[in-house]
Amino acid sequence: MELYNTVIRQAEELGGSSAPRRYEYDPARAWEDPGEFELVMLRDAAYELGGGSHSAVNFTCVTTSPALVEKDEILLYGPDLGELKADSDYVRITLLRVGDIESDDEDDTEQAFRAIQNMDFVKYRVFPKGYMIRTSSESNREQVRISKEAVRSGISFERIGDDFIRQYKRDPNVLAVKLIFITAPDADYAGARKCAKTAHDITMSLTKILEGMPTDCGSCSLKPICDEVEGMKELHFGKEKHTTE
Repeated sequence: MELYNTVIRQAEELGGSSAPRRYEYDPARAWEDPGEFELVMLRDAAYELGGGSHSAVNFTCVTTSPALVEKDEILLYGPDLGELKADSDYVRITLLRVGDIESDDEDDTEQAFRAIQNMDFVKYRVFPKGYMIRTSSESNREQVRISKEAVRSGISFERIGDDFIRQYKRDPNVLAVKLIFITAPDADYAGARKCAKTAHDITMSLTKILEGMPTDCGSCSLKPICDEVEGMKELHFGKEKHTTE
């Protein structure tokens, strides 16, 4: 699964001028997760990530390349949760290395794409204590409200990342997870939004390809993404050939 590789290569270029802080995955340090949604009232909040007019970008990409996602780790560009004093721009990027989930068989191919969707849905099953997540899949936004109590208790992106990775690693298809958090003032938030849209369009295109698409590129709504993403056009026509034989 290499369709997202171009987006993945761009991901670490979005964080701004400073080198990231890197943390190895340690499940023992994962932030407490009650396993259910916790409401953080505005009066109890220290600040919001992506609050108000601030950027709040989230996207997930999948690859089979060890060079792009070598190991389980967390990268942070910008201030940590204990260092922020007010609402901030925010990006969370999840890069997943998976096993061979593709096949020439039509039913197995469909299962592979469903597997990608299931991996992305993990974000709806992570509930860090004092870290209220509001996600919109349509707009690729993820806004987070942080409680004052969580800040006092030492919440950090490292420990939140450990919680996310722990949840992703429950899927046997996931071999490694690179989680990128961005709050840097000079980060490329416009670029992050563009990457998020491209990743979303790839996933949506895969769904449409499975349903069977015409081979007339001039009349196909997928043409822009096929032209941009290496391998998409081959997948499209390969699927069409398979379904018409």
